[in-house]
Amino acid sequence: MDAKTAQAMHRLRLVSLPEALSFPALLIFGSLLSRISDVDFLMMPLGMLHGVLFVLYAVFLLDVWNRAKWPVGRVAFFFVLAVLPFGGLYGERVLRREERERATAPDARREGEVSA
Repeated sequence: MDAKTAQAMHRLRLVSLPEALSFPALLIFGSLLSRISDVDFLMMPLGMLHGVLFVLYAVFLLDVWNRAKWPVGRVAFFFVLAVLPFGGLYGERVLRREERERATAPDARREGEVSA
């Protein structure tokens, strides 16, 4: 995998965590707060923040799809994870595991070459 593909996957992983937490933490909290109090001014900025994070996630997902040549099913799976509350947490964990495996793969190959 080339460096630009690895960077695109890293960006997707980094935005998936805040995007996953923005729906339940921000929107549900803001909605509850506006119902039990007179604090209605928070919903618009919280909704906009969630929207920006979702759009960034979608753009980074399309970038990874283009660079890594993922199959459509995998891209659809990660998109569904973005729509589900806390779904991005699982997506972040999958991407982190793949990133860790990519980082250790060259070391394992070098060990095999040295011992062979």
